[in-house]
Amino acid sequence: MIQDKSRNLINWEIVSVNPNDKNWNWKDLFCFWAVSIQSVIGFSLIASLYLAYDLNFIVVFYGGIFASILAFIFSTYIGKPSQKYGLPFPVILRTSTGVVGAKYIALIRGIVGIFMFGVQTFFISKAIGYLLRILIFSVNREFMENEILLTFFMGMNLIDIISFIFTLYIQYILFSKGQHFVRSIIRFSSYFVYFGLVIFLMLITEHFQDVIKSVELSLNYKNFFSKSNIAPLITVTGTLFAFYSIIILNFGDFSRYVKSNDQLIKGNLSLILNFILFSLFAILIILGADIILSKNEIEVDRLLTNPNDIIGKLNNTFLSTVVIIFIIVASCSTNLIANYIPSQNILINFLPNKLNLNNSGLIIIIISFFVGLFWLPILSQIGILSILDTLGSFFGPIFGVMIADYFIIKGSNIENKDIYSLESNGTYFYSKGWHLKSLYSIFIGFIFASSTIWNVSLNFIQSFAWIIGAIVAFIIYYLLASK
Repeated sequence: MIQDKSRNLINWEIVSVNPNDKNWNWKDLFCFWAVSIQSVIGFSLIASLYLAYDLNFIVVFYGGIFASILAFIFSTYIGKPSQKYGLPFPVILRTSTGVVGAKYIALIRGIVGIFMFGVQTFFISKAIGYLLRILIFSVNREFMENEILLTFFMGMNLIDIISFIFTLYIQYILFSKGQHFVRSIIRFSSYFVYFGLVIFLMLITEHFQDVIKSVELSLNYKNFFSKSNIAPLITVTGTLFAFYSIIILNFGDFSRYVKSNDQLIKGNLSLILNFILFSLFAILIILGADIILSKNEIEVDRLLTNPNDIIGKLNNTFLSTVVIIFIIVASCSTNLIANYIPSQNILINFLPNKLNLNNSGLIIIIISFFVGLFWLPILSQIGILSILDTLGSFFGPIFGVMIADYFIIKGSNIENKDIYSLESNGTYFYSKGWHLKSLYSIFIGFIFASSTIWNVSLNFIQSFAWIIGAIVAFIIYYLLASK
């Protein structure tokens, strides 16, 4: 009887990792954190912050360092139980919210992940569509004026639709091959994109002296302890931490493969190194691109912070093609770690006796197809991202409860035999599979976190919503569960 009930919660994709497969080291985590920041969004965010604060080096650089330190601390704590027991996020969640409760609470993260996977795939497909247009135009310029390519459905023409379906398909094929291939994708992408950034910098070497001079003249090195720096420093820290926080909750999906706790800590410290490297690349590239545009007498009314805008102004087909390829690789790998893998593990945890890597991936692809299809005409117009932000307000509180439960209430110990048990006497069965104290704590934390979104008076601390929710849920759960 126990075996039959346990079988409903067991799936070989989410059981403890075989010790032979715990082969990730700090270099793999370096690549992981590189991939997390190497995106058009990451580049544009960092560059935009420099621009928004008048290239104030103290504010943006150190704000990013502080955000990276916070991300290091939180990711290390959430990653430790998964590293120790080899279990992914949704399975670890069973210990604090109940073996049944974890299915539905984790599903909140899965909904956001699948939706964002569809949106991200839509934008990746736009880049692939641009490459197709370049290819078609180079072969037959008149073909682009064909009526079939001028007919649009849901805001997309034939090239857009083909690109979108192809992008979904290729991601499904690549991402569903298991953790060994995923590890290879992460490694390749991180080094490939950094190589691309180096190449981009080499293109401006003929103007290197001008770039360095521009950096020296443009960057603002105000006194670190100046009162005028304090508020912006806090704001930048919150903004960049909010960027990192997307993948912190599910970090256990990857830390489960790390060899040891020492490798985990060392690898997470590389997050800070990645920010420093990428930040320097970003500022050098945007200033260098501005100098090149000026020397080529190409007028721009502001510093360009988006790589797509930069290559668009340079009007160089070969360079555009190369940069787009790097953008596609970076965006796909970010989509993998931030959206696909977390969503896949959550779906398998929801229906462990029915799903595997292939059919769970297929569910993600099918839902994402409709998300991308309706993105332009409907979803982007109805404020759907505000709804996702609201759902995201659960992530910090879930983190807070998991940390309080594992490190304080349970003393860093997990009963492996009970984590898959639906027996009423199981350690994690609680009240019919739900731990009501954790649910209450998560909900209260959610109220505090979401209030920074919906209460206009609290919008100024919205970037700290994740941390606020985590702290509130942590305290409430500790007070309730320690009695």
